[in-house]
Amino acid sequence: MRNAIRPRPGILDIQPYRGGDSQVEGVDDVVKLSSNENPFGPSEAAREAFVKSGHALHRYPSSDHRALREAIARVHGLDAERIICGAGSDEILAFLCQGYAGPGDEVIHTEHGFAMYRIYALGAGATPVEVPERNRVVDVGAILAACTDRTRLVFIANPANPTGTMIGSDEISRLAAGLPEQALLVLDGAYAEYVEGFDGGAGFVESRDNVVMTRTFSKIHGLGGLRVGWGYGPAHVIEVLNRLRGPFNLSTPQLQAAEAAVRDTDHVARCRAENARLRAWLAGALKELDVPSDPSHANFILARFSDRQEAEACNAFLRSRGIILRPVAGYGLPAALRITVGDEASCRRVVHAVAQFRGKRK
Repeated sequence: MRNAIRPRPGILDIQPYRGGDSQVEGVDDVVKLSSNENPFGPSEAAREAFVKSGHALHRYPSSDHRALREAIARVHGLDAERIICGAGSDEILAFLCQGYAGPGDEVIHTEHGFAMYRIYALGAGATPVEVPERNRVVDVGAILAACTDRTRLVFIANPANPTGTMIGSDEISRLAAGLPEQALLVLDGAYAEYVEGFDGGAGFVESRDNVVMTRTFSKIHGLGGLRVGWGYGPAHVIEVLNRLRGPFNLSTPQLQAAEAAVRDTDHVARCRAENARLRAWLAGALKELDVPSDPSHANFILARFSDRQEAEACNAFLRSRGIILRPVAGYGLPAALRITVGDEASCRRVVHAVAQFRGKRK
């Protein structure tokens, strides 16, 4: 009987992830600030590498990703043998759930954490456990209190999305040291490059055997459309993940563009500096309009309003003017809107529109 064909328990509990909108019906001049994309795009070196890769599309790509892993290792001072590459850091997160969590196991994430943590846990048959944050900041004490003998993975993003907040190395150290012996700490560093001098957690990977770091080329490197990410972890973890990874999970264009991107450290530095300048300006200008935000360490700010009704009204007003932000009610923040830091013109357009909205509401 057809109704006897059913997916594994947990699959139908998944609400499919929805990315940021990119269009507004009836509006042509649109500014998309909903997906935390780099407004300056990839470096010229990455663009050139992508174009050149087209000459070898009839060939299978490298299955060991050695050239990209070695480039990452040189730039970040890491061991290439302990790096794994995937189709975005999302794929590495999925491998971790497949490899270490299943029925009867628990996967911890925080209340405002990336939605895919829950999705990948459910997909593996594990139970996601949501832990409260404190004023939109990861609460290490709450995480440790939630750990049990069933905890297998703990996911935190640092800097966090969608809040932009961050915890320091002392708190990361306390968390890693306090986890049950069977649990892995996963430090999602998608926005790590936006923090000057921050290693994303690589030092903890080097000093411990229960910490894994993930990174992406989708943010500061401007390669969101290519989907390339990587992870760094203890040898015993990377060996497990490579057993799950398909031999050709990344194409030649992905590999070669990402290799060129990671080598172009000047482009990364320019993007980081511009993001910091415009982020500070945007946050300050919105604060003057009574729209506060926590200090952000990423390429977005979380603009807070008096209540859900005001946030939704502001979002609708801005959309009518072609400005697409990211409502974050699904992340437990109904009175907030996440605003990607765009180029200067985009940031000024946002502030002008919010000022108009405020004037209209008075």
